[in-house]
Amino acid sequence: MASIYDLKPKFQRLLRPLVSRLAAAGVTANQVTIAAVVLSVLGGGLIAWRPFEAWPLLLLPLVLFLRMGLNAIDGMLAREFGQQSKLGAILNELGDVLSDAALYLPLAWVPFVWVPLIEGVVVLAVISEMTGVVAVQIGAKRQYQGPMGKSDRAFWFGALGLALGLGVAPGNWINGLLGMMLVLLVLTIINRARAALKETHAA
Repeated sequence: MASIYDLKPKFQRLLRPLVSRLAAAGVTANQVTIAAVVLSVLGGGLIAWRPFEAWPLLLLPLVLFLRMGLNAIDGMLAREFGQQSKLGAILNELGDVLSDAALYLPLAWVPFVWVPLIEGVVVLAVISEMTGVVAVQIGAKRQYQGPMGKSDRAFWFGALGLALGLGVAPGNWINGLLGMMLVLLVLTIINRARAALKETHAA
């Protein structure tokens, strides 16, 4: 199924000159991975600190965009500049789920948000990423299928933060959106599991 992840190659081409300069300056992929986690913790911390104010929510799309950029940069540094490592693989996978939790769980304090829905989205997001990683254990590639992968979640939550930050009145529409995300996350888990099994059967 279609996912914003499919746009990653174009995004990487735009970032390649910057990545080359970072590599020349001695910046490592692991440093960038950790920076993405720190950025996410700070962004989520601002929302938790001021959940009834608009400006932390207005910053959420920017934080998510920067995080996506950092995630692309660390992968390019690792693959294209010989920085791949076992530690880097661990940091990359753990960093993604930690960043998701740090950024999205504080939204539970935003007015009208039903806490179990936010918790459900974060839990299913972790399971979807785990499903993608488990594929490697059965001899398949790391799976990134949508329709609610990491980039898709960033888009949806970024749009939510932007709407609330610009003054759209909070209401049950938030919970409707989160409910849709839950359904799409279930489909994502199924798609990743089926794709991994299909790949191993074909092999």
